[in-house]
Amino acid sequence: MLNRGYKFRLYATPEQEVLFGQFAGVCRLVYNLALEQRRDWWRQFKANTGRSISYPSQARELTQLRAEFDWVAAVAQCCQQQALRDLDRAFAGFFSGRSGYPTARKRGKDDRFRFIGRECPWRKINAKWAVVRLPKIGEVKLRLTRDIPGTIKNVTVTSDALGWHVVFSTEVEHDAPQNFGPSVGIDRGVVHTLALSDGRFVDMPKERLNVLDRRARKQARKLSKCKRGSNRRAAARKALARTKAKMARVRLHWNHERTTEIARTYGVVVLEALKTRDMTASATGTAENPGRNVRQKAGLNRAILGNAWHQFETLLSYKIAERGGELRRVNPAYTSQCCAECGTIDKASRESQATFRCGHCGHTANADTNAARNILRAGTQPAPRYSFGGR
Repeated sequence: MLNRGYKFRLYATPEQEVLFGQFAGVCRLVYNLALEQRRDWWRQFKANTGRSISYPSQARELTQLRAEFDWVAAVAQCCQQQALRDLDRAFAGFFSGRSGYPTARKRGKDDRFRFIGRECPWRKINAKWAVVRLPKIGEVKLRLTRDIPGTIKNVTVTSDALGWHVVFSTEVEHDAPQNFGPSVGIDRGVVHTLALSDGRFVDMPKERLNVLDRRARKQARKLSKCKRGSNRRAAARKALARTKAKMARVRLHWNHERTTEIARTYGVVVLEALKTRDMTASATGTAENPGRNVRQKAGLNRAILGNAWHQFETLLSYKIAERGGELRRVNPAYTSQCCAECGTIDKASRESQATFRCGHCGHTANADTNAARNILRAGTQPAPRYSFGGR
């Protein structure tokens, strides 16, 4: 079985958008109240009842809350229950060490609510349009860009700077075929987004992103000059958010296209096991121990995040598994300093960002391509054949 998500743009009426905001606000309130209860009142609850706070106990109290306040009861109960389930999973992830402590949801950032799939039937209007029926909201028009296969498990309505969207989470029966495709190593960089071991380079659409980045910088300067609390500042903030959302959409679309192409072409893909969160940490340090080269490190962080390394790996992992392939991750140590021909490790061989010239055997290649070949070898050979040496 495969779990897949299909996202579509919603074209709601003004009245329906008001209801979207109401649903998102009430669900956010329920989540935050439940978080406060678990965080601040768990001792009193356990002392009075002898039990810990859990999803069943909070679901019973939600029923009492809905009976007391009409504006809470006006929102579908399943959405509020899904918010409590989200919190329960967040605490389960925290106690198991998989994630950090749950934090409160914020307006403008966590505007979403979820229904159970069987409560939200959808139907086609024509080849390009469809409608989905949401409880207590009614039928909402959506732009149908592709079919929705499988069984719909849940339906999530979410908001960003570009509008409201709906996500259908489905479960599809699937048997992965046996994949006999070739193997490839991929080096992720900041000059070339992807360098493949066969010598190809694949780059983000930097022209489009540069145009949007210049627009975002101009809008950010305008925002900084607006008076706090003014309508002009709110409009400037909204315009900046839309531009940044467009940049994120360009990166996501590009990564979807490239990962699909790679998953269809290759049977084994080898990547470096990079911890991008640690790699993009700020270098400012503290007042007692200030960092060095802070501006240079900030520029490198922007370049890494702008090339969306982690997003590429996340999308590729499920797409290649769906097609019967395998994604392997290797230790990134020495991949940029090792000669792909003789295996000699010498940091002096990396003459520049673009040039690798081995001081032992004289092999010359693009530095990123050489690194990709080393990544492929590390992921497909049982043992490395490195030797340390210098000029």
